[in-house]
Amino acid sequence: MDYDVKGHLHQVLDVLPEGVRLVAISKYHPNEYIEAAYAEGQRIFGESHEQELRQKHLSLPKDIEWHFIGHLQTNKVKYIAPYVTMIEAVDSLKLLREINKQAERCGRIIKVLLELHIAEEATKYGLTLDDCRELLEAGEWREMKHVRICGLMMMASLTDDSEQIRREMSTARDFFDEVKAKYFDAEADFCERSWGMSDDYPIALETGTTMVRIGTAIFGPRVY
Repeated sequence: MDYDVKGHLHQVLDVLPEGVRLVAISKYHPNEYIEAAYAEGQRIFGESHEQELRQKHLSLPKDIEWHFIGHLQTNKVKYIAPYVTMIEAVDSLKLLREINKQAERCGRIIKVLLELHIAEEATKYGLTLDDCRELLEAGEWREMKHVRICGLMMMASLTDDSEQIRREMSTARDFFDEVKAKYFDAEADFCERSWGMSDDYPIALETGTTMVRIGTAIFGPRVY
């Protein structure tokens, strides 16, 4: 392996403060890159395609915590429900229901994050702040015994404007505080603020992230 995964991994880990965890985004990267990071102690990896994730789950160490980070179609949930640790991008009540259904079928509780759509650019996925408020206020999630809502995730706009990125992440942090106080005040598990990627994670560290999703800065350009 020519690429220095170990060196790049430690460049990221060395700047993460205590309390911030790294999700190493391994999609489109070969097993040997994941194994190199694993050998350095990294255990949380993120994938966004069900088939690729399944192949890696079968062939890599079983103590890896797999996070599903992409848009997840409801008909794919059953394939990852037996082993996925967290589904980071829940963008609808329909998807939340399906995760609960499939987790119950497997006898598991699956951790999830609610995905917010804050970025000013048009994206297909994510709940607006009002949509998220409505979902939580309706309360159906309280009856779902096989999902555990652990926090929020978002993607900032793809822009060089650092102030815009900081503004969007700050909005997410303030919204987290709002829903934590209103709906999850007694829930210690509701603690995750997942934002920050390879290009903007230093700003994420300034705006209260607890979990950064970094791929390119560790593994280099994607290997398709």
